[in-house]
Amino acid sequence: MRENGIRVERSKKYKVTTDSDHAFNIAPNLLNRDFRADRPNQKWAGDISYVWTREGWLYLAVILDLHSRRVIGWAVSNRMKRDLAIRALKMAVALRQPPKGCIHHTDRGSQYCSHDYQKLLRQHGFKVSMSGKGNCYDNSAVETFFKTIKAELIWRRPWQTRRDAELAIFQYINGFYNPRRRHSALGWKSPVAFERKVA
Repeated sequence: MRENGIRVERSKKYKVTTDSDHAFNIAPNLLNRDFRADRPNQKWAGDISYVWTREGWLYLAVILDLHSRRVIGWAVSNRMKRDLAIRALKMAVALRQPPKGCIHHTDRGSQYCSHDYQKLLRQHGFKVSMSGKGNCYDNSAVETFFKTIKAELIWRRPWQTRRDAELAIFQYINGFYNPRRRHSALGWKSPVAFERKVA
């Protein structure tokens, strides 16, 4: 690594994003750490992470299609409320029009367990799946995406404003991660190229 000028990126600040101390219903873990999917719109997974800026925290919610690891829905906000998660889900639904029976997996945070979020899942015929309490490995595909975007984008520079970070995230997801970033799990294809191969 030294010979090639490669250095390790360390995490900066830590923020808890999962509030599982609530009275909402909890769904069983249907995914059970099986992150493989034979086709698009068979299994989706979502989560929320965070970016520190000089203006304060910016929260990022994403939905991934586990078939290709493609980011199919995302949203940002200065507040970690249910509308953030709902906007990411609505983007994914509008883009993909998933068939009934698609598994939708998240942690058991209050945003995902809320009545409004669950109502939207029922309207579109999702099978709801949730991680075990405090078990990050149950949603490791999305955790891996967050680790990747932080190492390749977020931790590489200080962010003056939330808007600066939002624009960079948009460019990273739509200009690099989905169409160009190669994944070993996809036979070194990008998410978009992998989906084209299957189509």
